[in-house]
Amino acid sequence: MAIDANKLQELIGKMLGDVGAAMGTALVLIGDKFGFYKTLAAAGPMTSAELASKTGTVERYVREWASAQAAAGYIDYDAASGRFSISPEHALVLADESGPAFFPGIYEVAAAAIRDEPKVANAFRNGGGVGWHEHDPCLFRGTERFFRPAYATHLVSEWIPALDGVKEKLDRGARVADVGCGHGASVILMAKAFPKSRFFGFDYHQPSIDRAREMARAEGVADRAIFERASSKDYPGTFDLVAFFDCLHDMGDPVGAAAHVKSTLAPDGTWMVVEPFGKDRLEDNLNPISRLMYAASTMICVPASLSQEVGLGLGNQAGEARLRELLNAGGFSRVRLATATPFNLVLEARP
Repeated sequence: MAIDANKLQELIGKMLGDVGAAMGTALVLIGDKFGFYKTLAAAGPMTSAELASKTGTVERYVREWASAQAAAGYIDYDAASGRFSISPEHALVLADESGPAFFPGIYEVAAAAIRDEPKVANAFRNGGGVGWHEHDPCLFRGTERFFRPAYATHLVSEWIPALDGVKEKLDRGARVADVGCGHGASVILMAKAFPKSRFFGFDYHQPSIDRAREMARAEGVADRAIFERASSKDYPGTFDLVAFFDCLHDMGDPVGAAAHVKSTLAPDGTWMVVEPFGKDRLEDNLNPISRLMYAASTMICVPASLSQEVGLGLGNQAGEARLRELLNAGGFSRVRLATATPFNLVLEARP
C-alpha cells in the first residue's frame, strides 16, 4: 500500500504531543503535590531558585520541572528576568482547588490507569474484571477532586432545580440517598445547601466511606450527612430523592440497581441519575471529551462492571437512549432528560 507522507507526519506529530502529555502527567502531580502552581499564583513571578526556596524543594529539580511546564504551556517564562509565572486563567485550572475548573484530580485518575495497566491487561486476556477497590488509591482521591468542582458549580444551582418539585422538598426537609457516594463530595454539598434535609451516602468501598465521614466532620455537617457501607442493590431506607452520580455505568447489574432504587423511593419520590455525557452512536462520540471518557471506561468503568454479578459492561458513553432502556427495565416508566452539561447527562426517573 502507498504511504501518504502527510498523513504519516500528521500522525507522528500527534503522537509526539500525546506522549509529551502522558509524560507530563507525573509533572502535574508533582506540581500539585509540592504546591508549585499555588505558590506561583500567590507570589507572582519567581526564579526556579525562589520557587524551590518557597516550597522546600531542590532547585535543580524545580528548574527542570518549570522548564517542562513552560514548554507545555502550563506556566509562562520571561527570558529577560529568568522568572516563571502563572496566568490567572491557568491558576484557576491548576491552583484553585475550590474553583469551578480545577483539573489536577484527573491527572491522578490518569496515573491510576497507568499503574493498574497490568491488572486490566490481564483481564483483556483472561476475562473477568478489575473491581473499583482493586485500583491504585490515587484513583479514589483523584475522582473526588476532579468531580467536586463540577458538582459545586452545577448540583445545587442547576441540577436539583431542574428536577420537578425536588428543590422545594429539600428546602422543607427530605430524606436523600446518594448511592456510590465515594468520598462524599456531593452529599456534603447538598447537606450544606439544604440544612433541613438529611443525607445518606452509600458506597461498597469502606475506605471511601471512612474518608467521607472525615470530610463531613471537617465541613460541620456530620449530623445530617451520614455515610454507611452498602451496595446499590442492598442499601436500606426510604427516600424522597435517590441520586447516582457518575456511577450507574460502573455497576455490574444496573437494572437490578434500578429495581432496588424503585423499592426505596417514597411515594412521589425521584431518582436523579447523573451520567457522563455521550451520544447514542459511536460515530457521534469521536471527539476530545469522548476520547478521554472512552479511555477511562476501558481502564476503569468496564473492568469494574465486569468484576460484578451480571457484568453488563455498560461503559460511560452509553448515551441517553440506552440509559432510558435500562431505567425502564428497572421499573421506571417516566424518564426525562432534566438538563445536561458538556460533561454530564442528568436524568429524572419516576416509577
